[in-house]
Amino acid sequence: MSELVREIVEVNAGIDGDEENPLLVVEVEGLAATAGWTNVRLDPHVYITPPDDGVQDFDLVGDRPADAAEALTEVEAGWEGPLEDWVIGVRVHAVDNLIEDEVYEPWDEDDESEAA
Repeated sequence: MSELVREIVEVNAGIDGDEENPLLVVEVEGLAATAGWTNVRLDPHVYITPPDDGVQDFDLVGDRPADAAEALTEVEAGWEGPLEDWVIGVRVHAVDNLIEDEVYEPWDEDDESEAA
């Protein structure tokens, strides 16, 4: 059965694709409570109405092994999907913490450097 990992260490969110078909890309590093976790992944929260803060929530989950000794172990997961027009950031949840990251459009970075 899947459960939240212990801790989020780092979250990187960005946009891939192009202006017509943008993709939200999220990469996460975390710590699981034991070695041997399988099926580690990001599960996006599903919203009926977009959240007022514009942040897409994810849970970093996986399958804990049946008999493993307690020893914090690094895990990684990624997620890629359509970028909803309301998303301005992501928030990834674990047992002990959560980390947020803002989403930047790569084509905006070029516009900012030209204005400087």
